[in-house]
Amino acid sequence: MVLPMVGLVIAILLGMAGLVIDLGGLFVAKTELQSAVDSCALSAAQELDGNSDALTRATSAGLTAGNANRIKYQKVSPALTASDVTFSDSLTGTFSSSFSPVANARYVKCDHLTSGITALLMRFVGGATSNAVGAVAVATRVHAQSTCPIPVALTPKSGQTAPDYGFQVGEWVGMVYNSCSGTGCSSVPPGEMGWYNLDGSTNANETKLEMDQGYCNSKVGDQLGTPGAKVSVDDNWNARFGIYKNKSNASTLQPDFTGYAYTSTNWTNAVPQNAYGGTPASGSDKTADNFKNKRLAYANYDDTGTSVNGGDKITALNIQGGYKNLATSGAGGDLATYGLNRRIVLVPVISSASKIIDYACMLMLQPIDGVHATPQFEYRGNAGSLTSPCTPSGLAGGTVGPLIPALVQ
Repeated sequence: MVLPMVGLVIAILLGMAGLVIDLGGLFVAKTELQSAVDSCALSAAQELDGNSDALTRATSAGLTAGNANRIKYQKVSPALTASDVTFSDSLTGTFSSSFSPVANARYVKCDHLTSGITALLMRFVGGATSNAVGAVAVATRVHAQSTCPIPVALTPKSGQTAPDYGFQVGEWVGMVYNSCSGTGCSSVPPGEMGWYNLDGSTNANETKLEMDQGYCNSKVGDQLGTPGAKVSVDDNWNARFGIYKNKSNASTLQPDFTGYAYTSTNWTNAVPQNAYGGTPASGSDKTADNFKNKRLAYANYDDTGTSVNGGDKITALNIQGGYKNLATSGAGGDLATYGLNRRIVLVPVISSASKIIDYACMLMLQPIDGVHATPQFEYRGNAGSLTSPCTPSGLAGGTVGPLIPALVQ
């Protein structure tokens, strides 16, 4: 009589242990898989810009981010595939990996099932030998309520309003390098750009800090400060072009993927100049090509050369102030190794009272040469446009400004 009772108790205990251990393992697996599909959806949603290759880029970005996660107690990849990534024009619409028209795709779903999760104890009391868990995430792009621009602002052209404030996509905009605040200082003329501290101060060190490390609490309605031209900012500015003093500091002051610069000398296109993705007009330098192609080639300020003077000959600039070294070009060089998205930047659009009313996406065209000190930007559109190449970070919940990916399911 005792032995049957012991056997029954053991079976019950095994069952209870199985519930705790195996169901706990399933919970862990579900949590890990959910993190993977969340990452997939968020990364894919950022690519939904309405262009013809948006779904291809979104699928690639989603799979890369999702499969960077680990599941089954962090032992293996979740093995997401292209069929797990689907798109729709609404949250309640029909999702498809080949959604059409591509320009209307606004939502991305990452949906995956992971099987083969071994049941350690439940199988000994009649349960399944393995189990499966699934997870799904849906994301879209929404306006940010706070974001991370650089300490430079754009003033609308006279009488012009949203979304483009009088500018054409591809148009070059001059920067008033010597704008400042206080008695005797002039404001930045309409349609131009100038230095503006995002925290509202006029401190030169703050300008340098914001240009170097960023400022991620910028919101529509913020009052900006006008610090004027600050040489201390030049190092970080020029570093974005891979131009350094004394020796290359690409590992600490990271450049963009290309340092190739654009002036009216080497890029002769009429307004809108469209150095971002256009074709060089007749009379442009023999090295000339658009920014996107120069990024793919990891071209530096001297294109494939090694000297600042060589870059000056291309652009007709005259880089002074001790800038002697360039990040190296090519697939094995500094630009490929240390490059980040450093020249496609978010800037505030401000009112006549220096308050943020919107955000624009801009391409930094030139380094600061120390002589002309009037670097230019190329207007790439309102940051809230679906086709904006800016990929800002921030907190979701705004009504205007840059679009950021956010989970909706």
